[in-house]
Amino acid sequence: MMIVTRSPEETKKLASRIARRLKGGEIIVLTGPLGAGKTVFVKGLAKGLGMKEKLVRSPSFVLLAEYRQGRLPLFHFDFYRINSPAEIETTPFADRLKENGVIAVEWPERIAEYLPPQTKRIKIDILGPKSRRITIHGMACHSCTH
Repeated sequence: MMIVTRSPEETKKLASRIARRLKGGEIIVLTGPLGAGKTVFVKGLAKGLGMKEKLVRSPSFVLLAEYRQGRLPLFHFDFYRINSPAEIETTPFADRLKENGVIAVEWPERIAEYLPPQTKRIKIDILGPKSRRITIHGMACHSCTH
């Protein structure tokens, strides 16, 4: 499914609608260039899980930010600074897979071999200063645009 959003607020609303359907145990990977809105999307996931979106920050410097204030925990990984896939073994990624939360991963291409087949994929393309094309793979999203 492909959806065009015209502002960061629309992107957050889309992610929030997706989050309301999550049951726990999902891995959602977010791909797109720097500035595409991956962290904006995670803010929307947090809101849809019942958290304050303002708590969400890009975890680029810490690799993982954990949010446990909603109906499901949200584990936000950013692997931008990972230089080799083997470095994932030095992170709590495998431990968080065992928890019944939602895992959001930015820069997943750096750890592709560690992602299970049921991983949900969100690709964000920049169309303009505020417009984004969001392509969703691996999840039904019939109510995402309503």
